Amino acid sequence: MRVDGPVSLADLVTDRLRLEIVLGHFELGDALSESRIARRYEVSRTPVREAFARLEMEGIVRTEPQSGTYVFTMGRAEFVQVSETRSVLEVGALRLAMRDNGVGLAEAWRTATDNMEVALREGDSRTYSENDAVFHEALFQFAANPYLTMARRSFASKIDTIRNKLGATPEHMQKSFAEHKTLTEAIEAGDVETAATVLDTHIRHKGASFWTVPEVAPETRWDKMQKLANLTPQRR
Repeated sequence: MRVDGPVSLADLVTDRLRLEIVLGHFELGDALSESRIARRYEVSRTPVREAFARLEMEGIVRTEPQSGTYVFTMGRAEFVQVSETRSVLEVGALRLAMRDNGVGLAEAWRTATDNMEVALREGDSRTYSENDAVFHEALFQFAANPYLTMARRSFASKIDTIRNKLGATPEHMQKSFAEHKTLTEAIEAGDVETAATVLDTHIRHKGASFWTVPEVAPETRWDKMQKLANLTPQRR
């Protein structure tokens, strides 16, 4: 891995590892070997160690004491909480975007939806997922509120990882496309309330698809420790 300009090796390793996790090159719960990744990226262990620390702050890897570093897993309760937070942010961004630049949002959504339709027809799940991400990112682009954008970034990589995992199934792509098409048509018609309702449902109901993916959140040693801690009576 070569560095051109002021970007550090840790920056490059962080970006590359994040992308590989998001694109599904690692399964949820997979162990990440510091030495193997260092050899794979042709760097020393130091930038890999720093990348692990940064990605742990983003929530997409987790370090277990005396065990190792793992790709994140997500239980049902956490997924519900993330979906609720995401819905609040995206519906809020939708209203701001429609107030300030509804035409721009409608054009961006139409382009993304057209691309998704082509990808769906060709069975190209990766391109479909990429345009799905563009579709939702457009909300924050046209809302033009940096605080909303910062809030979204706190869990965006987790959402993108799950989206790519779900996008591999034709059933999910069909249902997802129908919802994105309805959203686009509502915005083109200027119907903000219908769009807000459909968007909220689209986000919250994604959990039904998420939990049909087999072994999506394998139990790790940390999960077992947490269960034991919750079952152990607290002394008073």
